[in-house]
Amino acid sequence: MAGRKQFDVDTALDGAMHVFWEHGYAEASLSRLLAATGLGRGSLYSTFGGKDELLERSVRRYAERFAAPMSAALRSQPDDPAAAVRAFFDTVLTRLADPDVPAGCLITRLAAETADLADPLREVVAESLAGQRAEIRAALRAAEGPLPAERLDDLALYAAAVNQSLTVLHLAGTPVTELRTVADLAHEHIAAALHTPGRAE
Repeated sequence: MAGRKQFDVDTALDGAMHVFWEHGYAEASLSRLLAATGLGRGSLYSTFGGKDELLERSVRRYAERFAAPMSAALRSQPDDPAAAVRAFFDTVLTRLADPDVPAGCLITRLAAETADLADPLREVVAESLAGQRAEIRAALRAAEGPLPAERLDDLALYAAAVNQSLTVLHLAGTPVTELRTVADLAHEHIAAALHTPGRAE
């Protein structure tokens, strides 16, 4: 029975995650959450707590299912930072092209609503964004020495910003083929920057 309950909880959590992903926090109504999870009101609250707790668990679930492959891509080329960034963008584009998930990115959508989120939820979103930037920066570590650390910090920020831009554009209906053009240009710029001395102060 325990295994069955865990399966049902995970399935319900996936449903809630998709509601937040597609509609955002403000428009994730109780009726939508109940329909997506297949739970009654009492079961929803007894299993997940309130809406804020459900959103936090949905963000963690999103990280497990969709952020983990991007993290793996960044670690896939420890001796070639440019190739790691290329793999990262490829993984992002693969997810954006998946017709079985909502458009855009859950974290990006929530980031646009931070003014309406309680402080603990703002922190969850901020941690997700900062965590991805830190992982990109770690992938660039092999370029340290020839390039100053500050320049690699800037490149990590740039790559993270491009990723967020891709998801916003996708949410607005931009075709994945055009998003790939953006990713290709960003990769070319980062690859060139990794072989260029830092800008003069």
